[in-house]
Amino acid sequence: MDYRRVLQISLDSLGAHKLRTFLTMLGVIIGVAAVVSMLSIGEGAKEEALEQISLLGITNIIVNARIPEETPSDERGLQRSPGLSMDDGANIADFKEMIVNVVPQRYEPFTSVFNGSQEAKVRVVSTTPQFIYSSSITVENGRFITDSDNAEFRQICVLGAKAKRQLFAFEDPIGKSVKIGDLDFTVVGVMQDKYIGRGKVEGFELKNFNEDVYIPFNTAAKKFDRIEAQKQSSFGGGGMRFMFSMGESEQKYNTPEIDQLTITVSELDYVGAVSKLMGKILERRHGGVEDYEIVVPESLLRQSQKTQQIFNIVMGAIAGLSLLVGGIGIMNIMLATVLERTREIGVRRAIGARRDDIMRQFLIEAVTICLIGCTIGLILGLLISKGISFFAGWPTIVSLYSIVLAIGVSTAVGIGFGLYPARKAANLDVIEALRYE
Repeated sequence: MDYRRVLQISLDSLGAHKLRTFLTMLGVIIGVAAVVSMLSIGEGAKEEALEQISLLGITNIIVNARIPEETPSDERGLQRSPGLSMDDGANIADFKEMIVNVVPQRYEPFTSVFNGSQEAKVRVVSTTPQFIYSSSITVENGRFITDSDNAEFRQICVLGAKAKRQLFAFEDPIGKSVKIGDLDFTVVGVMQDKYIGRGKVEGFELKNFNEDVYIPFNTAAKKFDRIEAQKQSSFGGGGMRFMFSMGESEQKYNTPEIDQLTITVSELDYVGAVSKLMGKILERRHGGVEDYEIVVPESLLRQSQKTQQIFNIVMGAIAGLSLLVGGIGIMNIMLATVLERTREIGVRRAIGARRDDIMRQFLIEAVTICLIGCTIGLILGLLISKGISFFAGWPTIVSLYSIVLAIGVSTAVGIGFGLYPARKAANLDVIEALRYE
C-alpha cells in the first residue's frame, strides 16, 4: 500500500471541509495546550522550590528561636529555658562524627544602613566566619568575615547584593564606610546576587539573602544592645528577660542569646538522625519549653516534591479531560464522514481496495487530525507558558517530557477514537455502499 498516496487523499479530504476539520481539531488543540502549559507551570514551580531550598542547604538543619505558644505561668517555669544560646550550639557540635559546622546568627535591631544620604532597608546579621561554608551564597567581590575580624572586634561588614545596589549603585564599595546604628563599618566584601522567588516553600518563609548585611558576631555582642533601648545584655547564665504584652496580662520570656543556629551535617543520610538527636538535646536543655523551631530543608524538599507530584497529576488529569472531549469529537466527525463517503468507499472496494486499505485510510485521517491539532496546541501551549511567565511572574519550564507526552497522547487519541469509525467503514457491504445515495 502506498502510504504517501493514502496520506495525500486524507489531506485532500480534510482540506475539502476546512471549518469542520478545524472544529474537530479544537478539542485536541485545547487539550495539548493545557497539558503543555500546566506541566510547564508545575515544572517551573518544582525547579523554583529546589532552588529556594538549596539556598538553605540540603545538608543543613536550622534551629530558629521563637516565642513559645504556651509559656509557663510562673517565674520558675520561665527560668528553666534561657532561650536559644551559644551553649546549645556547643552541645550539638560535640557530635563531630556527623556534624561539620555549627554557625550562630543574631539579627541586630537595625532596619536601615546608611552611606551618607543613601539608605538601604536591610537586616543586619551578626555571625561567624563559618557562615560562608554553611550557606549556598558566595562572595562576589572582596572577602567575608575572618577569625581575626571576630577575635579583634573589628567594625567591618559584608553587603548583600541588593544592599550594595541601594547604597553604592555602580560604585565599588570595598574600603568605604557605612553607618550601622551609631557606628561606622568598613565594607570588605559584597555577596553574590541570589534569586529568591516568592520567598516561601511549604509554608516556611525564606529570607532574602540579598538584603542582609553581615558583621562579626563578637563585634555585635560587644558593641550593640541585644534589644534596642534596653540595657546591655549579659550573655549566658539564663539570658535577659523582656516583657511582651498579650492583652491585659503580661508574659515574660527569656531573650535568646542568638536567633538562629545553622548545623551542617557531614552526610545527607545523617540529616534525619541528627535532627531527632538535636530535638532531644534542645528539649532537655530548654526544660521542655518550646522556644525554638527546628527546620530541616531536606524534609521541606521531600514535602515539596510530593505536593508538586499531586499538583502535576491533578493538572494532567484536567488537561486529559480536554483531550478526551477532543477524541469524542473526532469519533463523531469520522462517523459522519463515513456516512457521507459511503458511495466512495463502495467504489474503491469495487475496483480492488481491501478492507484493510479502507481501515488504514480512515485511521490515517483521524491520526492526521490529531497530529495537526497537536502541533497547533504545542505552539499555543508554549505561548501560554511564556505569557504566564511574563505577566504573572511565575517561572515556567517546558520540558521534553511534556512535549513527548502531548504527542504520544494525541496519537493515542487519534488511533483510539478513529478505530471504530475506520472499522465501520471497512466493514461496509460493497453492494449496499454502491447503491447508497
